[in-house]
Amino acid sequence: MRRRVALAVLLAPLLSSLAADWPMFRGPEVNGISRESGWSTTWPKDGPPVRWRAKVGLGFSTVVVSGGKLIATGHDGRARGRDTVWCLDAATGKELWKHPYAAPLGNKYFEGGATGTPTIDGGRVYHLAREGDFFCFELATGQVVYQRQLAKELGVEVPEWGFASSPLVQGDLLILNVGSHGTALDKATGKTVWQNGKGPAAYATPVPFELDGARCVALLGHRDVAVVEVAGGKVRWRTKFETGYDTSATAPVLHDGALVVGGYNVPAVKLNLRDGSPAAGWKTDTRIHFNNGVVLGGHLYTFHGEAGKAEGELRCLDWGTGATRWAQKGLGVGSLLAADGKLIVLSEAGELLVLAANPQKFEPLARAHVLGRKCWISPVLAGGRLFLRNVPGDLVCVEVGGR
Repeated sequence: MRRRVALAVLLAPLLSSLAADWPMFRGPEVNGISRESGWSTTWPKDGPPVRWRAKVGLGFSTVVVSGGKLIATGHDGRARGRDTVWCLDAATGKELWKHPYAAPLGNKYFEGGATGTPTIDGGRVYHLAREGDFFCFELATGQVVYQRQLAKELGVEVPEWGFASSPLVQGDLLILNVGSHGTALDKATGKTVWQNGKGPAAYATPVPFELDGARCVALLGHRDVAVVEVAGGKVRWRTKFETGYDTSATAPVLHDGALVVGGYNVPAVKLNLRDGSPAAGWKTDTRIHFNNGVVLGGHLYTFHGEAGKAEGELRCLDWGTGATRWAQKGLGVGSLLAADGKLIVLSEAGELLVLAANPQKFEPLARAHVLGRKCWISPVLAGGRLFLRNVPGDLVCVEVGGR
């Protein structure tokens, strides 16, 4: 018994590092960086072993993982169909519960399907659906704690492609990209705490930070970028930012007192967090379509180009100047996250790569083709497992635990 206790004590630090959760879009710090360490980049010739596969339906939302449970959303592919919120066992893929609800396919100029990624917090799951339906579920059972139809109740305009952002938990509040410059709900009851306007929202998730001792969020509006105080909804500043077809879908990347934001068919811009003014000496032609990228070692790693076009590139940009340090073609417009100082990349065609975060060159450490068809959805790393999905809804769990 003493030996078992001693072994458990010795293993505790390793096990805790492997058990990092990914409870919301872009991870626990909303920056695309996982706390996970101890995962392997040494793979068999045919790639990391597949632990399980599942089908969750058509969509563009990522999965979230907490307490051994995985939440995903998908559509059944019918014009007058349903979206489903799925809860699966993260280790086995076994269905634990599901909650279907009526939802349009929404296939205007793209496949359609579920778009918003749910958020897990305090034993609950929060989900904003594309038509403005808002759900709070018990994580353990799937029981609905409360439900609202925010578009109708708040009188806000539904964006052209529906709501697509994730609920952001800030203390006792849920910050939603609903309305002109955000809405806050009491997370316990769902009651509205504050609301900024009734205009159409953008499609990007708010990102939190501190400004002069006040908790704030950087938030994309329909045709601007704004900084809003969490406590009362005060808009600190807003500045004009327009994208092609008003598709502001890329959440801001925050680092060192500034934010970088991009959008469809326009170059990314860098703004000062204090007042929204353009950052001096920064310029790029990089067009960040979907995935924001991550900042490591003073460099922004992100995808450039228009999804579905041959011009897509993975790029490394100097955070200070915007200069392109290197660009790699052949991956389309994919997505990525960072963990343990490395990049985990999923290409548009479903190739999985681990890269050194090397600003001097594109440096693959491991690569394998794990999925087929269109992959625009960010990978997720949790508990030594990578969770990857494509647009049609094929979800795969691959084992990368241990060095």
